[in-house]
Amino acid sequence: MCGITGKIYLNTGTVSAGDMEKMNLAIAHRGPDDSGTYISPNQKIGLGHQRLSIIDLSHFGHQPMNYMNRYWIVFNGEIYNFQALKKNLQKEKIYTFKSDTDTEVIMALYHKYGTDCLQHLRGMFSFAIYDDKEKTLFCARDRVGKKPFKYYLDDKIFIFASELKAILTQTDYKKEPDYVAIRHYLTFQYCPAPFTGFKNIKKLEPAHYLLIDLKTNQTKLERYWKLDYSEKLDLSIGGWKEKIINKLEESVKLRMIADVPLGAFLSGGIDSSAIIGMMSKFSPTPIKTFSIGFSEKKYDELEYAKIVAHKFKTDHTEFIVKPEAMEILPELVRLYEEPFADSSAIPTYYLSKLTREHVTVAMSGDGGDENFAGYFRHTIQKLSLQLDYLRFFNKLPANIIARIPLENIKSELLSKIFLFLSYLPLAYRKRYASYMYRQNNHIENNLFTENFQKITSRENSLDLIVDKFNESATENKLDQTLYADFATYLPDDLMTKVDLASMSVALETRSPFLDHEFIELTAKIPSNLKIKNFNQTKWILKEALKDLLPDQIINRSKKGFETPLNIWLKNQMKDYSNDLLLSERTRNRNIFNEATVKKLLHIQQNTSVDLSHKIWSMIILENWFRKYFD
Repeated sequence: MCGITGKIYLNTGTVSAGDMEKMNLAIAHRGPDDSGTYISPNQKIGLGHQRLSIIDLSHFGHQPMNYMNRYWIVFNGEIYNFQALKKNLQKEKIYTFKSDTDTEVIMALYHKYGTDCLQHLRGMFSFAIYDDKEKTLFCARDRVGKKPFKYYLDDKIFIFASELKAILTQTDYKKEPDYVAIRHYLTFQYCPAPFTGFKNIKKLEPAHYLLIDLKTNQTKLERYWKLDYSEKLDLSIGGWKEKIINKLEESVKLRMIADVPLGAFLSGGIDSSAIIGMMSKFSPTPIKTFSIGFSEKKYDELEYAKIVAHKFKTDHTEFIVKPEAMEILPELVRLYEEPFADSSAIPTYYLSKLTREHVTVAMSGDGGDENFAGYFRHTIQKLSLQLDYLRFFNKLPANIIARIPLENIKSELLSKIFLFLSYLPLAYRKRYASYMYRQNNHIENNLFTENFQKITSRENSLDLIVDKFNESATENKLDQTLYADFATYLPDDLMTKVDLASMSVALETRSPFLDHEFIELTAKIPSNLKIKNFNQTKWILKEALKDLLPDQIINRSKKGFETPLNIWLKNQMKDYSNDLLLSERTRNRNIFNEATVKKLLHIQQNTSVDLSHKIWSMIILENWFRKYFD
């Protein structure tokens, strides 16, 4: 696990050693074990690398790495099947290897297969390969977006890096906020790919590659993999249970290969518990597990984590996050670099920091909900689809509640019912997007200034989610929602959160549920086995795990990795949020309508309505502007 950088002049200009050193230094936290740069003889090509040593701790793993005196690579990630690939390549006498790394194997595969080398890789990755013979640059990102790749491209220069902090060190890029991206962010709480919040800096989307011909400066951006829900397997329940367990165990075992200490995140939920249970089968020593809790019991899961730790006799460590964690807000804004308002970034950062004190690699349960329909919104969407038969009546409650002032809703439950009813008249694709991001027209219609509305009026953020439904190539509505989750929320929120938090402390995270072969298998599971009735989420996974996990874990209700943000904004953060969001500096951004902001703060602080996600997104945005543009 590492950090990569690159700077390539397409016309006039030369790369200096100082340029590459600045870029590497900006992301040195991603790889503190080694640093390296390569500058081509004509000084048009610069590649940089920060290494976190996981496999082959010797100097032979140094990057940028050369192969056949032709290819230069900078690579971030892990290829879990590299040993089998290497063995097959060695049968052909032209391929020899100096190291025990997966890095050399990628270049040999590129030599043999060209861009189709990506079809052979099982793992997480972002990399760039410079071919000195053909004068091409090949850049790629893994199928689900575990590893980041950000870039700036114009007719003169191409700059890329694992984190855009490195790009910002270069004077060739003139820093400017992207207000369209900001509009999307204020809907999603993250910048959807390819947006980053910075004008003209983009994210390479998951399962895509970018090929640049440096002789002609022609670029080719292509998708190389797509999740397919169209073909289902006809298996018995027992057959599905066996397939799921076998493939997940294979995925876990592959990810336990490391030459450094390895542990696991433990939330006490079914996904992380399953991973730890399977790890314990393959480990001769107790698994080191790490959990985060809160003093606010509603949000705390430590009791469940302890059940799992006891069951599998793990070496367990816990940490409690308190409201004082808000003191790290400026650091979080710097760390996440894009506007990013998923408040679970706070405990994720602390969990990563705690874990890194003991191990270098940590397993996680990320991806279980996307594979098996585990979110509350999946069941709500299924319920709402049944009400489509009453479409004529759906508009009636929506029209009535549209007239009810938000501050008159006196409980959290009523607030959720209020939103559910207000979404019913929407087409189901946009309805699901509204569930995901808690859109509330009471707020959205009055939140923005006329100037900001004018700049971004053509943008309907929810259409970005609707487009993924249409792209899914399946008629099954649950499969469409899962496809949309994999294409948007998973890479742009969950993977971003975990990668930047963990890599800020040089911790590698691995996610067996996100093995692409496992995902391809779960896409073949009939949707009626994922949600039973309206309340039994992840049904087939729970059935498969009954012999592995305690009943308390299998049968517990889902609790997301949430923070007590609603409570904090009513109490410890009340004065801070008022002072920040009603300040002259915030007002001068000309984004938010001050009267609406005052109203939102009043409702949050004096009623049972939870607007914390909306207020938090505004707090993060203002801090982001102050960090990067003031």
